[in-house]
Amino acid sequence: MVIVFAALLLAALSTDAIGIHALFGAFLLGAVIPHDSALARDVTAKIHDLVVVLLLPAFFAFTGMRTQIGLVNGLNEWLVCGLIILVASVGKFGGSSVAARITGLSWRQSASLGILMNTRGLMELIVLNVALDLGALKPTLFTMLVLMAVVTTVATTPVLHLLKGEGELDPQPHRGQKELARP
Repeated sequence: MVIVFAALLLAALSTDAIGIHALFGAFLLGAVIPHDSALARDVTAKIHDLVVVLLLPAFFAFTGMRTQIGLVNGLNEWLVCGLIILVASVGKFGGSSVAARITGLSWRQSASLGILMNTRGLMELIVLNVALDLGALKPTLFTMLVLMAVVTTVATTPVLHLLKGEGELDPQPHRGQKELARP
């Protein structure tokens, strides 16, 4: 673990020294470690609780404190925020569902995949925070994009349930997947 954390710090310092955010050095180190290796499993097992219980909530709180909803004031700015949410949703949903349909999935499965892909998660918030730190985003746009990430993520489950309706989304198990027993 000492060697892993030393390598992590060196990677972060290296990218910071060449003018790239330190986060990218840590990301690159993680990218070169095969995710199914013994090292990756050991590191995950040892730091999982620390990350989930302490660091992840601290990051979300940090992002929340940087999000100044009061900066989005007036009808025009709320319309821009709504347009950002609409374009982000349609773009990710449309691209994912069309690609899924081309690969042979049904329309319902393709739409489900598009909806699931529409969630914005941790990586988007990390990128937004880095962009704000670097001055690439103004605080108002940062707030609008964080709102977009939250709205699209929160909307995923209800929209997926509406799409599911009475039928099953995937009645045929995929290769290697066991069919669940139905009561």
